[in-house]
Amino acid sequence: MTRAILLGATGIAVAFGMLAFGYLAGQPRGAIAEDIPSPAVSSATPGTLDRKEVELIVRDYLLANPEILLEVQQALETKQQEEQRISQLGIIKDAKEEIFNSSFDGVMGNPNGKVTIVEFYDYNCGYCKRAMADMHALIEADPEVRFVLKEFPILGPDSQRAHIVSQAFQKLMPEKYAEFHTQMLGSQGRAGEESAVKLAVSLGADEAKLRETMKDPTITETFARTYDLANRLAITGTPSYVVGNEVVFGALGKDVLAEKITAAKACIDDASC
Repeated sequence: MTRAILLGATGIAVAFGMLAFGYLAGQPRGAIAEDIPSPAVSSATPGTLDRKEVELIVRDYLLANPEILLEVQQALETKQQEEQRISQLGIIKDAKEEIFNSSFDGVMGNPNGKVTIVEFYDYNCGYCKRAMADMHALIEADPEVRFVLKEFPILGPDSQRAHIVSQAFQKLMPEKYAEFHTQMLGSQGRAGEESAVKLAVSLGADEAKLRETMKDPTITETFARTYDLANRLAITGTPSYVVGNEVVFGALGKDVLAEKITAAKACIDDASC
């Protein structure tokens, strides 16, 4: 974080310098001292500044007022966040069915709930494991909540293999998918193909059929679509959520998600949202 601020501040300082140089570039050519051949002439004509003088003014001002770098950095971040929010609104609107109603996503809570939370998760994500308790608490507290589980294996080959098993299990035994998900995400150790297959079989899946279903090419196609969707929504980590018209990053806790749910409910009946 500190490094990001320093890099941002450096960029801002460079921008100040470029702005000053741009100002000089817009002056009449005779105003720049280096263009005046005679050493007897003053370094700058009356009422003008040469390049070195502008550099010194910018440097002295920034040294005397370093807080302006943070102010500009904050303004830039706020602008970028707002631009991202507007972009995400458009994507959520255009890809509504893909986000909230994809046939390959698991669903927990009320399947006909008034408000849907979409969670992008990875079975090897420690934050996702801790956030699972928040999901169950929200479902228990609010019967109008529908939780969509969007499998987003980004933490290496083991995760990809575990999620392939998960998708195969859902195809074979959708009625037990919620149980599989809860136990898989709540398990200790690193998730992989072996642990996922073992869990699926313990829940009643036929191993031969399961392994055959794991070869279904639509599973990897599903992941590719999820990666593309996440990229469009600027989602790069897990857990990440889509609640109503908002993308929420990170395991922020039950209370924050509850606030987002309340806002999403209010938005349902408000055409201006």
